[in-house]
Amino acid sequence: MDFSLKQRLKNVNDRINNTASACGRDPETIRLVAVSKTRSPDRVKEAIDAGVTILGENYIQEAREKINELSAYPVSWHFIGHLQTNKAKYAVRLFDLIHTVDSLKLARELNKQAKKINKIQQILIQINISKESSKSGVYEQDLLSLINDISCLQNLSIRGLMTMPPFFDSPEIVRPYFAVLRRLRDQIKKEAIQNVSMKELSMGMTGDFEVAIEEGATLVRIGTAIFGKRN
Repeated sequence: MDFSLKQRLKNVNDRINNTASACGRDPETIRLVAVSKTRSPDRVKEAIDAGVTILGENYIQEAREKINELSAYPVSWHFIGHLQTNKAKYAVRLFDLIHTVDSLKLARELNKQAKKINKIQQILIQINISKESSKSGVYEQDLLSLINDISCLQNLSIRGLMTMPPFFDSPEIVRPYFAVLRRLRDQIKKEAIQNVSMKELSMGMTGDFEVAIEEGATLVRIGTAIFGKRN
């Protein structure tokens, strides 16, 4: 057991719990997604042994190898990277939750592949709030239309929203992006669309997850603060 990893994980969980309590939230409503991309299966196993229960992966091929090797462990796998339509058939077989659905084309393919294996695939809709060309995600003004279209797909279940804000050194500068995601979640909730629950807000990473929690995050995606810097 890597005790430094175990200590880092404890520190992250303590920060999640303390932040939640300080802003009047139940810490149990916030789940940690340990971002394990580029980490070896042995390293991921150490994290599982230390208490990690949800793992986030960005690349299908890398994830498939890890998931196969670690199949004996009762953990949940989330896909948090950009998903190409031609990889949808693998994604629905590997992942419990896909955070990054941003088009009707992708949603239709996921629905088609999920139907083949008799699965209701849980998804989040990724929003590009900052409209950065380097990032995936539907634009805010197109969100409601996309959700209405996807809600008709019988083998998909929309569970909430996800965003990746621009990188800033100060978490406070990122706060408005998280606040927008929460506002959009609340707006969609009011629409009461069938097959859409808006339970989850996936936002916040190592540098800003405490601010994300203050703004309503239910899933925080943290890698470096748990595993250390990548080689």
